[in-house]
Amino acid sequence: MKFSWRIALLWSIPLLVIGFFLWQGVAPSFTGEVGKNTASARMTYGRFLEYLDTNRVVSVDLYDGGKTAIVQATDPDLENRVQRLRVDLPTNAPELVTRLRNTTKIQFDSHPARNDGAIWGFLGNLLFPVLLVSGLFLLFRRSNNMPGGPGQAMSFGKSKAKFQMDAKTGVMFDDVAGIDEAKEELQEVVTFLKQPEKFTAVGAKIPKGVLLIGPPGTGKTMLAKAIAGEAGVPFFSISGSEFVEMFVGVGASRVRDLFKKAKENAPCLIFIDEIDAVGRQRGSGIGGGNDEREQTLNQMLTEMDGFEGNTGIIVIAATNRPDVLDSALLRPGRFDRQVQVDTPDISGRLEVLKVHARNKKLGEDISLEVIARRTPGFSGADLANLLNEAAILTARRRKDAMTMLEIDDAVDRVVAGMEGTPLIDGKSKRLIAYHEIGHAIVGTLLKEHDPVQKVTLIPRGQALGLTWFTPDEDQMLVSRSQLRARISGALGGRAAEEVVFGDSEVTTGAGGDLQQVTSMARQMVTRFGMSTLGPLSLESQSGEVFLGGGWSSRSEYSDEIAAQIDQQVRVIVEECHVEALRIMRENRVVVDQLVDLLIEKETIDGDELRQIVAEYTVVPEKDRFVPAI
Repeated sequence: MKFSWRIALLWSIPLLVIGFFLWQGVAPSFTGEVGKNTASARMTYGRFLEYLDTNRVVSVDLYDGGKTAIVQATDPDLENRVQRLRVDLPTNAPELVTRLRNTTKIQFDSHPARNDGAIWGFLGNLLFPVLLVSGLFLLFRRSNNMPGGPGQAMSFGKSKAKFQMDAKTGVMFDDVAGIDEAKEELQEVVTFLKQPEKFTAVGAKIPKGVLLIGPPGTGKTMLAKAIAGEAGVPFFSISGSEFVEMFVGVGASRVRDLFKKAKENAPCLIFIDEIDAVGRQRGSGIGGGNDEREQTLNQMLTEMDGFEGNTGIIVIAATNRPDVLDSALLRPGRFDRQVQVDTPDISGRLEVLKVHARNKKLGEDISLEVIARRTPGFSGADLANLLNEAAILTARRRKDAMTMLEIDDAVDRVVAGMEGTPLIDGKSKRLIAYHEIGHAIVGTLLKEHDPVQKVTLIPRGQALGLTWFTPDEDQMLVSRSQLRARISGALGGRAAEEVVFGDSEVTTGAGGDLQQVTSMARQMVTRFGMSTLGPLSLESQSGEVFLGGGWSSRSEYSDEIAAQIDQQVRVIVEECHVEALRIMRENRVVVDQLVDLLIEKETIDGDELRQIVAEYTVVPEKDRFVPAI
């Protein structure tokens, strides 16, 4: 059985208490005649003398050197039954002993006290210090095994990297899908580790470091594990935040210890996740940089490309914020290669779905290609979470295999949130129906807009209704007409409220749409040069990193240009708003019919919606939907 220090501590507490009482000398005195020197009741000395005078005492036993007497006497109140009573005798009563010895009717005996005080005093004085020292030893031993205990003081600067000598990470390149370009870049690293002589024979040097850059969830950590698994070399894994402590110098010490262990096990891999926690630009922010983090970064720079070479050690780091990293960290000789790990395209998403669907029970109607088309912008982690949510819904509904219904519900839940309680039929439900149909009609009748996937009145998250749009293909570039179509589609809900209910009944339901519209229009003017101001980039894509968003952003243009920017944003939004109003007025009949159908069914599929719209519209020469005459 495994020894537990916690149980030992619990047992030591009562032992310490017993030792304390022994040390104080309050231990009970034991005699050879256990039980004879005890009585259930007491008697005063005066009443004892009265019992002697009336011949009611049967026997007397003296204890504790004549200080205590155990008396057996008859009690007339209890029909002369014999009672066993305890009497405390005075010290100045020698005539009492003489009287008891001269009385033949009374059995008299004296029991001398045993001299155990010295023994118990010695044991108490010895046992309590021993128990106290033992308890302190156990406490100290316990604290040594706890993180941050006093026993950890000597190992405070040691590296906390997780070390796997046999490199059994459980991940191979076949388990990483959707990022084929990054895998090809890293295949050379594996070959370097397996067959370095193949490259050194022609004068090539092994790369010092590889920096994986990409959004969260794209598989950067899995790539690092796959490299170690493929190469079969020792693998050190640590997070960048584990280097930084509140004490200056600890992080640098941990970096030295990490590279020392790596040199002892070369060739090997060192993987530093979230390196931006320690590799940020030096001297940045208000009041200068963090001295501890800067010393840690300096030590890392020295270890990667200092006076001593790290032959056989490859450092792989991952970050989603390359813009905050120090320039000295990104130069050749430190991180020689920077591998971009982006979100997968449709073919990549299909490969990722195949990997994560290996252990899932799929129904016959499941099409992974359809799922890949429905999930543009999803990362590998998002797709894994999608299939897991679908599997949870399948188990909750007590089905043997997941179907497309569970997939659709899982997509809606991942993107928009949990499903809420359906709305009760009434004015609010009809108003929301017109709002959502407004989005769908404008998005359907504008050629440049993404096609409608479905319209629903079922609340999800904070939205009381939703209109889903799905692009036909992954769009790497977006044209001016597409942006204007998206702005018009976003204003379709507000346009429907204005046309059907009037300006006085316009609600706050378009609040999120207006924020989206304003942001897109402003980017068209300030970043993409899609206005009369010309091809100018007037605002950077991201604000100051170290001072928090737009708090410290300074104006990059004059007040006159700022006024022109506001005017151009207003013009773009107004033109798109007029277009949305025109479409709503010209197609009021089909809008009313779709609203009645949506209230009845609560969800309309995109194909069904387009079929109904096609019955009321024709395609003119300009490829734009207009009301049929």
